Order: sequence, then structure tokens, then C-alpha cells
Amino acid sequence: MSSGTELTVQNDKKTFVENVQKWLLYEQQLKLVTDKAKQIRESKNTTAESICQYMQTHGLAHNKIKITDGELKIFEKKEYSPLTFGYVEECLAKIITEKESVEFIMEYLKQNREIKITHEIRKNHA
Repeated sequence: MSSGTELTVQNDKKTFVENVQKWLLYEQQLKLVTDKAKQIRESKNTTAESICQYMQTHGLAHNKIKITDGELKIFEKKEYSPLTFGYVEECLAKIITEKESVEFIMEYLKQNREIKITHEIRKNHA
């Protein structure tokens, strides 16, 4: 191998090692941020529950709380359960009496889902 080729390989390897080190640093930073965001979200939800309970208990559920850049108010939020294969199969079984037809539809849905393949790096903890 010529010295120019060796230099290129060494630079490529050096860049590779640096990129792995950067990736590990980013991974660590994201974990810290994610953990902190989760903690803040839990605290916010607990505080929101306390505010809503107070307002409902004191007949203030329809009132608004004025704040410097707007207002806060209580509203009802609907949360739907996820649309899972189990749920779809259960619903189909209620409207289609032939078990084979339900099984055929479920198999069709499972086999014909869009599949997207990507490459990523995953850290396994030892």
C-alpha cells in the first residue's frame, strides 16, 4: 500500500472512532434530557390533577385562570385506546360470523402492512 493510501485509511479510521465517541456522547446526553423531561412531565401532570380537582371541588370548573400570556381552563379530553390487531380482530368477530373470514382478513392485514427498513445503532448495556 502506498503512503497516501495508508494515510487515507488512518484518517478514515480516526474519523470513524471520533464518530463513535460523538454518538456515545449524544446518546448519553439524550438519555439525560429524556429522563429529565419525563420527570418534569410527571410533575406537571400531578400538579394539573391537583388544580383540576380544586377547581371542580370549588365549582370553578367552567372558570378561566388569567395568566400573563393567556388563560388556563379545564377541558375534557378523549383518549382512545390504540388500534391494535387484537382490537380489530375482536370487532370483526362481532360483525362477521365466519371465523375463517375473520382469520383471512387479519392475516391479510398483517401480511400487507407497509414495511420500512432503516439502519440504526443500538447500545446494548452489558
